[in-house]
Amino acid sequence: MNQVTDQQIIEILRKEAVPALGCTEPVACALACAKCKEVLGGVPERLDVLVSGNIYKNGMGVGIPGTGMVGLPIAAALGAVCGKSEYGLEVLKEVNVGDNLQRAKDMLGQVTVSLKEDAPDKLYAEALATKGNDTVKVIIAHTHTNIVLVEKNGEEIFKREFRLDTSKPEDKGPELSVKRIWDFVHEVDVKDIEFVLQGAEMNKAISAEGLNSEYGLQIGKTLKENIDKGLLEDDLLNRTLIRATAASDARMDGCPKPVMTNSGSGNQGITVYLPVVVAAEKFGASREQLARALALSNLIAVHIHHYMGHLSALCGILIAGTGAASAITYLMGGTYDNMVNTIKTMCSNLTGMMCDGAKQGCALKVYSGVSAAVQAALLSMRGIKTNNDGIVEEDIERTIRNVGLIGTKGMEETDKTILNIMCNKK
Repeated sequence: MNQVTDQQIIEILRKEAVPALGCTEPVACALACAKCKEVLGGVPERLDVLVSGNIYKNGMGVGIPGTGMVGLPIAAALGAVCGKSEYGLEVLKEVNVGDNLQRAKDMLGQVTVSLKEDAPDKLYAEALATKGNDTVKVIIAHTHTNIVLVEKNGEEIFKREFRLDTSKPEDKGPELSVKRIWDFVHEVDVKDIEFVLQGAEMNKAISAEGLNSEYGLQIGKTLKENIDKGLLEDDLLNRTLIRATAASDARMDGCPKPVMTNSGSGNQGITVYLPVVVAAEKFGASREQLARALALSNLIAVHIHHYMGHLSALCGILIAGTGAASAITYLMGGTYDNMVNTIKTMCSNLTGMMCDGAKQGCALKVYSGVSAAVQAALLSMRGIKTNNDGIVEEDIERTIRNVGLIGTKGMEETDKTILNIMCNKK
């Protein structure tokens, strides 16, 4: 197998770390609807959306930025009223311009969102829009902004070949490895990866908003208040928890500020970035060290996702937390072996934490992931490690593949069970 080049790694980093406004599953629906509007030449009179199970569960209870509302229907309506496909994952950035929100609310009676039982991918959104005698169909698949089909009145305007990918991740040509990522982070010219610092500033901004307002479960805000009361220590662990959960609280409750994502997820982007930022502040790291640490955090998370995809029944906070834990180990002066042990500890700890949809409670999972990340780094720096325990193997790449296997084949029935419970709640 050919080794991935530095330039390829930089391109991966740019591709998997992009800004998003709101939860990315409703955003994918909004993007499909926005494209429908553009091809129709005006706002649709009717909108019917079909989505895969994973998008359905991630859109049921999550706040839509700037609306005070939750769910896929309002996201779809906003996409059709004011969305612009050129904005990508920030398709809803004009929600509060003029009367856009009220127009979207008025349209809700003409919007349906349904589960597509036979969706060809875990990430799938199909929008059918009607205006007068014209109809437009747009399909997004596999990644949140990947438009694979545009039809108008039954005629193809655009088509990108898409089929369910059944090949094994290890058979897809040049790929990352933990060792390759470690070497890259130490050797690359820092100027080539400084763009990751923009994500840190973006995620710090929404974290500050979460602390200054009353969003979601107010986990970060509550932790900070208890430090002020003297009930908790103002230490590394609590600082990371406050910063990350405040950002997640705000994001999941519809805060109209963007988040820098990782692997298509805003909460994972929050978890990849903010604990590392706090650790860098605590240890007095330089701007260059922070940039390298953030690149490491992002790339470790992306590498693990390579074996699992962007959506599964396994909560992605485990993966993002593993990236953050690796970067914190680096900032503490850890060696490559220390980082490997950190990753193994994370895999021993949180693998199996399920994803039951995007919602305010996701901030609790961010709390668990960040807490585990800090502790894993501290343990590995003391020489504590797990070898050949459970799913952990001596070889770190085989360990990561095992996590991917659990998150895909291992939890297929779990995914179905979770969705069935969510769809039949009383």
